[in-house]
Amino acid sequence: MKHVFLSAFVFALLSAGVVHARNDAIPETSPAPNVAGFIKSIQSDNTSYYTAHKSEFFLQLAKGQYPSATVVSCSDSRVQSNMLSADPEGKLFMVRNIGNQLATTEGSVEYGVHHLHTPVLMFIGHSRCGAISAVNGDYSKEAPAIKRELDNITIGKELSGIEGVSANVHNQVAAAMLKFADELKEGKLTVIGAVLDFADDLHQGAGKLNIINVNGETDAKKLEEVEKLISAAKPSGSRKPKKIPAKKND
Repeated sequence: MKHVFLSAFVFALLSAGVVHARNDAIPETSPAPNVAGFIKSIQSDNTSYYTAHKSEFFLQLAKGQYPSATVVSCSDSRVQSNMLSADPEGKLFMVRNIGNQLATTEGSVEYGVHHLHTPVLMFIGHSRCGAISAVNGDYSKEAPAIKRELDNITIGKELSGIEGVSANVHNQVAAAMLKFADELKEGKLTVIGAVLDFADDLHQGAGKLNIINVNGETDAKKLEEVEKLISAAKPSGSRKPKKIPAKKND
């Protein structure tokens, strides 16, 4: 049953991953903070949300969570769960941090895999990622806590922009495949890497979710037939994770 659920989830992402770019003009700088206005706006949006749903919807959520995937995405405010699913409530166990990393939120990821038993663990990078830009520059003056998180992003200095984003996603998949090797071997888990490209840096469409890695497989042609790829996976889970060379110390 889990494999059916997994295939349906993956294909839903592949087929519905394109998010139409909004025509709204995005300001280059943030407006002056207006806390009262923010509270009023978020309360209004919440009212619209809960009045649009029947009480049975929330009663079902109250019974417990049975997500189909643990999803690790960047904390970037431009990346949100509604870009991945029309109804993410109860379906996506979301874990967020700068650079969509395993290491900095390992406990949360482990909870999703081991306690919620999600058949999918997915890492989603995104275009124009600030964390990737930071590790390709000098972040020595950042606060210690921020530096510790950035230090975990080990990509080569020569990899910038969308190439760096993709390399980081591959590294997260590789790290997860090592950590959850038993789950992969037993066929209980599939690890997926993707890039949400709202800037169309991959030239596949602005807003599209691009699947770039499934259990260490990165060949684009093979990824087009992801269901066949998952079905053909060896029970031993012996595919060697692809890891991008670590960045060199300056």
